[in-house]
Amino acid sequence: MDASNGEMRTVITFDAAPGCVVPRRYGLVSWLVMRLPVRFLAIAAAVAGLVLCAGASTEAQSSSSSQQPANVQAQDQAPAPPEYVQVDPLANVRYDNRYDLSLGMAYDHMKAGPNLLQGSNLGGLDLNGSFWLTRNWGIEASGRGYVGTSGAAPNSLDLKGPFVSEYFFTGGLEWLGPHNKHGALIAHVMGGGVDGIFQQDLLGKPASFVGFYNNQIAPAVIVGGHMDLNRSEHLVFRITPDAVWTRYSINYPPNITQNDINFAISVGLQYKFTKAKRSTRKANWVSGW
Repeated sequence: MDASNGEMRTVITFDAAPGCVVPRRYGLVSWLVMRLPVRFLAIAAAVAGLVLCAGASTEAQSSSSSQQPANVQAQDQAPAPPEYVQVDPLANVRYDNRYDLSLGMAYDHMKAGPNLLQGSNLGGLDLNGSFWLTRNWGIEASGRGYVGTSGAAPNSLDLKGPFVSEYFFTGGLEWLGPHNKHGALIAHVMGGGVDGIFQQDLLGKPASFVGFYNNQIAPAVIVGGHMDLNRSEHLVFRITPDAVWTRYSINYPPNITQNDINFAISVGLQYKFTKAKRSTRKANWVSGW
């Protein structure tokens, strides 16, 4: 009963068991049942997260799949690397030419007199031409000019280092030795003459004044060869070492004739004229021994 307004009210009370939220007469209710809304929300959130992750993964795979053809297309359109073509400048080297010509800077050591102690170191040019008869044998002609100064015997005018010169004109046989596309060894023996000029710088004095040979044309023999290094089908780098024999004489006492053997060498280039062949059997002229 409510005393404030004098009305009668009926209040129903239930005996609730300790630890229970609802009255006992309604039966046992688990605490887990009371958490059901919370668990539902957690499960729903987890499911939504999985759905979002799956969607993102599918989108990423779709993006990767769409980019892959573009990358493949870009690779297909990339420029190809340049191709390097090897060119062998010696591929056409042959030893079937009929003619060749060589020119080189030359050096010659000699003595300008029969009893001089001092020798002469002369420089000049060496010109050689060949006409090949067979595969290995040919005819060679050589023209050489050397100029320089020479030591002199003691004299009253104190002449030192008079100017002297030699001019050789020789010819003979040459033989093609071991050879391939890289190079060749060629031997030659040539005979002829030499024009020795020894008195042009003696101030009018005779050759005996300084112990020189007289001006003369004397016999000469050249023995040696060529060492060739091919640079192309036509051009050859050539080194020519030789032993040079000369036989000069003097017309003043003791009136002797002397044999001298000296060393000469030249370095230069050879040119092969390949249009004229020394054989019609091309198979025989491939580079090699």
